[in-house]
Amino acid sequence: MRHLIISTSDSLHLIMRRVAIFAVCLMFVTVVVQIIARYVFSSPPVWTEDVARYAMVWTGLLGATLSFKTQSDAVLMQSIFPEPPHILAIFAKAVQSAAVLTFVLPVIYFCFIGLKGGFAKGYLARQSGLTADTLGIPMVWISVAVPLSMIIILIHLFARWAGDDVTENSTAQLD
Repeated sequence: MRHLIISTSDSLHLIMRRVAIFAVCLMFVTVVVQIIARYVFSSPPVWTEDVARYAMVWTGLLGATLSFKTQSDAVLMQSIFPEPPHILAIFAKAVQSAAVLTFVLPVIYFCFIGLKGGFAKGYLARQSGLTADTLGIPMVWISVAVPLSMIIILIHLFARWAGDDVTENSTAQLD
């Protein structure tokens, strides 16, 4: 079971890295198209700004999963203080896990379930009734990045608990 959790986390990390890279490239290309169309042809397409914005949302949320997996997320005072004793390090990891769960679990819950209960009032259900004005697609396709990224962070947290010790320096081994 331990190996399954860690390998699932590693696989998701690789997939999300590729999707995030694609989203960055998509954002870049649409911004370049918009700039060229605006300043060269004086008529920018209406869809480029929305595509760039939605790609940025996906990039940011998937980037958070990549950062969490490699433990390159913000660590306060790590460079100032010496490495804590083992028992304090365990306590610090427990506090970090509690903080992650305190944030991630309600986000996942309210993406699917509304304040008064029921799937029809959850964030994704509310977004499925909306349409992106310029693209004509349901907003749920953009909004699904929120629960997806939170679920992936939760899987990465489970992998940490299972003994996955991936750091920023060993990320190259995942490729």
